[in-house]
Amino acid sequence: MTADESVEIGTKRFRAKRDAILAAAAEAINEQSAKGMTFADVARRVGLNTTSVTYYFKRKEDLAAAAFENTLDRLMEMLEDALRADTPRARVARYLRLNMERLERIDRGEETAFAVLSDLRATEDPIRSRLMAGWQKVFRTTRALWGDPTSRSLKDLTSARAHVLLENTFWLPIWIQRYDADQYPRVEARLMDVFANGIAASDARWAPTTLDLSHDEREPGRAAFLLAATRLINELGYRGASVQRIASELNVTKGSFYHHLDAKDELVTACYRRSFDTISEAQVLADARDDSHWQRLASTVATLLDVQFAEAAPLLRTTALSGLPAGVRDAMVDRSNRIARRYAGTIMDGVAEGSCRPVDALIAAQALMALQNAAFDMRKWAGTMPRDRAVAMYASTLLYGLFDDRMAAA
Repeated sequence: MTADESVEIGTKRFRAKRDAILAAAAEAINEQSAKGMTFADVARRVGLNTTSVTYYFKRKEDLAAAAFENTLDRLMEMLEDALRADTPRARVARYLRLNMERLERIDRGEETAFAVLSDLRATEDPIRSRLMAGWQKVFRTTRALWGDPTSRSLKDLTSARAHVLLENTFWLPIWIQRYDADQYPRVEARLMDVFANGIAASDARWAPTTLDLSHDEREPGRAAFLLAATRLINELGYRGASVQRIASELNVTKGSFYHHLDAKDELVTACYRRSFDTISEAQVLADARDDSHWQRLASTVATLLDVQFAEAAPLLRTTALSGLPAGVRDAMVDRSNRIARRYAGTIMDGVAEGSCRPVDALIAAQALMALQNAAFDMRKWAGTMPRDRAVAMYASTLLYGLFDDRMAAA
């Protein structure tokens, strides 16, 4: 063996072991969040000792950052592939296809999932700045799937489209587990149908009613904790929003926190329940109205987007799920699925009466869950225009489809 061959073999071994460590780190991050991940756990997953892991990554923060950068790199690879297609619709279809192919390989055990990006904002500088720059590049490249916007309103609309598309592909691995692998091509086709053509019937008009979700809190102090915690967890992730930070946000002591809640897991669970109760309340109020099922769906979506954009009492993002114990996490996902099934029922009834397009209602409902969940991150975008316009534009991405420009002209 020559010296060059020896170096090449050594390099391949180094890369293979490094890749195995990154895959294990991604798995740990997805289960426990970046701050919950430990060197010992990662080492156990790859059959190494902790010292061997530190040979590749000196600090836990460096390992988490490398796992996130790997995700960003993989997203960029898929987006650059998709950009080679000729039209916006073909590019979005290609990007979805690449995501589905990745999920198929994961299902066959040929590939491991990459790290979810929910903890990016919880990292510290200078790592945080580097990762956020990478995320912004991913977002701008996603927006480029629709080409160069010819007006400010079209740029606003393509920003909303890019965000909804990304969030749907991030949410997809959660709910696709309900399907057998041989159904993945059908799931892809039905989801792309929603992306391309929306949920509304061709003559369905956007005229939602804002539903009144206001009511007196039985425990105002506890409610204040939940709202402060929801905002911080949405921004910093489960581990980033410490009890001390939440207490400081409200200018109270940690002791006050434990007066209302026994533990942090209980806090996050309570935040989820408050959010799910808010969504369910909007659905119940809409169903009580003597409106078409399309109108009920539009009013529910519009009301919840207004809640997210207002920021005063937002819904908790699914990004906190990775920090919860498995049993609690499963219970929260189950509650989310029940809410999605109610959306699906409304869509099915809308199809029957002709106010909604014939779509796969279960898949369309999951797409709506991703839309309302992610809207909190677009509150600054929404703040650049009248609220009702922001709500209409963001909702249009799925209700009318990712290629319908009527909201840009409105």
